[in-house]
Amino acid sequence: MRLSSVEVIPYALPFERPYATARGVLEQREMVLLRVRDEDGVEGLGEAVPLSLRGGAGLALVVRELEAWAADQALEAEGLSAPARCAVSVARMDLLGRRAADEGGGEDEAVPCNATLVAGEPEAVAADAEAWAADGFTTFKLKLGAESVRTDDMRQVLRTRANRDVEQVRAVREALGAEVRIRVDANAAWDLETAKVRLSELEPYEIELAEQPVGTLEEMGELAASTSIPLAADESVASLDEAEEAAALRACAYTGIKLSKVGGPEEALRIAGVLPAYVTSALDGPVGIAAGAQTALSLAETGHPERLHLAHGLATQRLFAATIAAVGCEVRDGMLHLPPGPGLGIEIDEEALQAHRI
Repeated sequence: MRLSSVEVIPYALPFERPYATARGVLEQREMVLLRVRDEDGVEGLGEAVPLSLRGGAGLALVVRELEAWAADQALEAEGLSAPARCAVSVARMDLLGRRAADEGGGEDEAVPCNATLVAGEPEAVAADAEAWAADGFTTFKLKLGAESVRTDDMRQVLRTRANRDVEQVRAVREALGAEVRIRVDANAAWDLETAKVRLSELEPYEIELAEQPVGTLEEMGELAASTSIPLAADESVASLDEAEEAAALRACAYTGIKLSKVGGPEEALRIAGVLPAYVTSALDGPVGIAAGAQTALSLAETGHPERLHLAHGLATQRLFAATIAAVGCEVRDGMLHLPPGPGLGIEIDEEALQAHRI
């Protein structure tokens, strides 16, 4: 496919309030919009979300890679970092979808989503969960393992962190009752022994799954044998090879898939053919969220359609104070609804994009 123009546009969106995880605190999310046009003027949009907090490619590297690809489209996308590959893959997918679509757009499509709760004091987390529940959400994801205090006594830090993790889960369960699903995500903050203790403390609260409690697949395999809580991979499964290793080790029951982590929708579906999967946001912008939702809809074509009861982590646009989309996905009734237009259906608000460029 010959492209007549390619734009690489780094931008950042601020959060409503700081987003705290075990890997750090973010005030805003830096991203890269990739906009391509073919010789007929048809546009395709892609997005890269650098994952530097997870040890991945940073913003500057992703921008350089995409600018190099823009200058030489014969450059193999496979040689790019995963976020850059994702942007190229999604832009091509969007362009093809817009070219192939009939006039008038498509039917309303939606995927079930979990609420994403920012770590904090238990009472505040429970209040946040109640607000999401009022909007129709029935699955809630809690970030655990984040430091709440810093003292000279590391033992006190660890005790405070442990108590806070359990108290947050207890507060949400007590506030919302037994019917809702609660999943937890430690972002590999725990060592193996800590994870065994922490999950045993959480077992009474009927946890749906624990995402990336420890750092390696080998540790997850040992942990899985010691807990009744199903484990899900995240950071440790970023490729088809790692998915196959996880399956061989019986390390996890599921894997969360971030498009910018694995390199785009095609690799995501290959991974989902090996491990039951749900699609999660890397705190994406509107283009990445729409691509994630379309990937989630495609999971019925993988080898594990029976696991489609799992909610997807794609309602994170609620965490932002701004957007660059004039037309985008809508979150309502616990579902993410895709826009009805061709391709991804995303339309950019040019003034907002200029305001958030970096």
